Amino acid sequence: MKRVRYCFLFLALCLTAVPSHAQWAVFDSTNYAKAVQEYAKLMQMYQTALRTYNLAQSMSQMPQNYGQRYSAPFALWSNITAPTTYGNTTGWMTALNTGNPQDSAAGYSSAVVQANPYPPSAFGQLDLAAQSTIQNQYATSDLARGITTGALMAIGQIRAHSEALNQQISNLDADSYSDDPSQQSEMAVLAKVNAANVMQVHAQQDTNQLLAAGIQQQMIAQKQAIDAQNRTINQQIAFQQNFPSTMQRINNGASQSIQSVSFSTTGH
Repeated sequence: MKRVRYCFLFLALCLTAVPSHAQWAVFDSTNYAKAVQEYAKLMQMYQTALRTYNLAQSMSQMPQNYGQRYSAPFALWSNITAPTTYGNTTGWMTALNTGNPQDSAAGYSSAVVQANPYPPSAFGQLDLAAQSTIQNQYATSDLARGITTGALMAIGQIRAHSEALNQQISNLDADSYSDDPSQQSEMAVLAKVNAANVMQVHAQQDTNQLLAAGIQQQMIAQKQAIDAQNRTINQQIAFQQNFPSTMQRINNGASQSIQSVSFSTTGH
């Protein structure tokens, strides 16, 4: 450090020395004072540059055992299996693992009890209230089919894409804890941050799909509860509306029966 200072001082004196034609050098105190000030500024700039370099060097170095200290395994998606005693669960399981629309429809048809069409002749003989009840029940069955097959496709597609996503996460994990200086440069770190954000967006989208599928299933259960409640209300209304006429018919029938009975004093 002293050698550097002497070199700066010597250089400043050489630059500010005034040439003279006399045999004795002329000492200029003003130029000497300016040289000292310039030297102090140069030393301040040198100290600042040195601190900046040391900071950059320390920031470029990875902590010791960084990967061992912070790297952790995570749960992986895996294909699911189920027994198929009578061969009617294969399509359902395939749909859950692949998300194929055809497998979803076939799996639902083979694993779920299907509602048979109501005979048209018998349906036409029912009153309007009974027809409305049957129509609502078929609507619930149709909605449940569509929502369930949609949930099978969503879960299957997420599971099918999980292997590629797991590989991307593993690559990001390895690059984040790598000792390779090229993986720890400013641009490399920014690229990994951006990649992590993109994967987070995709993961959030998958989560939203699963949440939506769950909400749709709850909507079917809610519809069934609403149908049952409304059916009870309609039955009560029908009872209140029909009660007077029903009782009137009962009373008329009872009166006629009593009048048809003959009373005899002889007991015959």
